[in-house]
Amino acid sequence: MRNASDAVRRCDNATSHRQIRSRSAADECNLRDAVAVKQPAPVVVRWLEAGDRGDVDQFDDLLHADAVIHAPRGLSTDSRDAEKSVWLAAIAAMPDLRHEVQEVVVDGDTEMARVVVTGTLVAEFGGFPGSGRSFHMDQAVICHLRDGKIIEAWEIADVGSLSDQDQP
Repeated sequence: MRNASDAVRRCDNATSHRQIRSRSAADECNLRDAVAVKQPAPVVVRWLEAGDRGDVDQFDDLLHADAVIHAPRGLSTDSRDAEKSVWLAAIAAMPDLRHEVQEVVVDGDTEMARVVVTGTLVAEFGGFPGSGRSFHMDQAVICHLRDGKIIEAWEIADVGSLSDQDQP
């Protein structure tokens, strides 16, 4: 059996010439269309993207009202509204804050993401003074979902690397 990428290549070649030469080529094009159906991004990814944009209103669709977020440096929250406040403070302190998702693992109602966080700390946040320096740190985010929304999450971040990067 041929793999999906071979089918996609053959389909692209056939359709770029405006010809599908056989029934099997047409079937392969249908396979490509089925493979190309875009699934919604995992909730953890949509949460981080919304936060980076400062679109905390989208949290209403992503987190339960009583969601508990465990985070380092005193930034844990016990409600969606408190989490919105933390994100707004983060964006104020780091206007270029970005969570670059490297990989995501989904297993039922559990999602885990490996993330690289980047930004420039221009004001105090999480006990770190605004130095005006850019930073990057590794983070793991583990989320438990209920009814498609985050009910509890753990943000495990290498905050020690921030101290190392803040040295002149």
